[in-house]
Formats: sequence, structure tokens, C-alpha cells
Amino acid sequence: MRLVFCALVVVALGFVDDTWSAFGDWPHGVLRALVLPTEPYVLVPALALVAAWCLHARRRWDAVFAVVAPALAVAANTWLLKPAFDRWKGDTLVYPSGHTVSLVATLVVVFLLVRRRTIVVVGAVLVACATIGMVGLGYHYVVDIVGGTFFAVFAVIGTYNLGAWLTRTWRPGSTGCRSDPSTGADRPSVRRTRRNGG
Repeated sequence: MRLVFCALVVVALGFVDDTWSAFGDWPHGVLRALVLPTEPYVLVPALALVAAWCLHARRRWDAVFAVVAPALAVAANTWLLKPAFDRWKGDTLVYPSGHTVSLVATLVVVFLLVRRRTIVVVGAVLVACATIGMVGLGYHYVVDIVGGTFFAVFAVIGTYNLGAWLTRTWRPGSTGCRSDPSTGADRPSVRRTRRNGG
């Protein structure tokens, strides 16, 4: 139900004509610094570290998820959603915000793998700062950022749920094992047996 809500918000905001802009009088260097967490040269190494940590912990499926989920979210946003909504700012398609999708997708991946509330707090601060920076620099309107946030949540959680379903249903044919989604390793299937009474 939450994924449906996120999808509906993304679609609805695609029809909102938002031209509100602010923060343009902030120093350019400050605005650039606020946008920094959305840049690929920051996010790609961060995701690489997350994937490496998962591999070190023998969580192979989680390592794949950390790489694939943000890539799918960014690709779908770039090649499907932006052309579909066809919203321009200058000579650039802006809805949903690609900067926001990249940042929020990374944050959602980290939260799903770590499950710490501090990730939510830090993520909210980063998104708020990035919003100020992107609006102030004229990259996006606020509605672009909100739409990007909801789409990133939808895409990453959807990918996570799909991966969890696949790991639950996958059965190697001859080993009697099943994949453990928490570690990515195969583990024996456990069958309960009923003891005959005396």
C-alpha cells in the first residue's frame, strides 16, 4: 500500500505547475556545497563501500541490491519518467529530479541494510540541504525534488521486495537448500518431524 501511495504522489505531482523559487540570494559556494551529496562522485564511492561491507559480511544478495537498486531507480527516472512527464526548465528535463533520486535511493538502500533510525534523521537533513541548494542554484523547483524523493523510495523498496521474494522462492534442485536473504548463502531447509508417541 505504501508503494502505491508513493507511485500516486509521483504521478499527481507531475501535473503540478510549480514555479516557486527561493534561496537564490545565498552565496553560490554555500549552495554548491549543499548540492554536493547528490553528485555521482560522492554517491558511487559510498555505494561501493556499502557493497564491499556486505560482501565482507557474506551478505551477497545485499551487495547486489546495494548496486542494482539505485542504478535501476536512476535509469528508470532518466529514460522513462522524465520523458513521460516532459517538464522542462531551460533546456533540461527536470521532473522528477535526478539529483534527488540518486541521493534518496542511496539513503533508502543504507537504511534497509542497516535499519538504524539515525539514517532517517541524517537522510532528512541531507535532503533538506540539497533542496535548498538545488532550488537556490536554479536546478529544480521544489515539486521536482518531492517527486524524486517519492519515486526513489518506491523504486528501491520495490526492488528490495522483489529481491526478498526471489530469495524466498529460489530452490536449488538437488541440494535441499535455500538461499538466506540475510547472508546470501545457501542454508539447509528445515523440516519439522513429529515424534511418534510411546
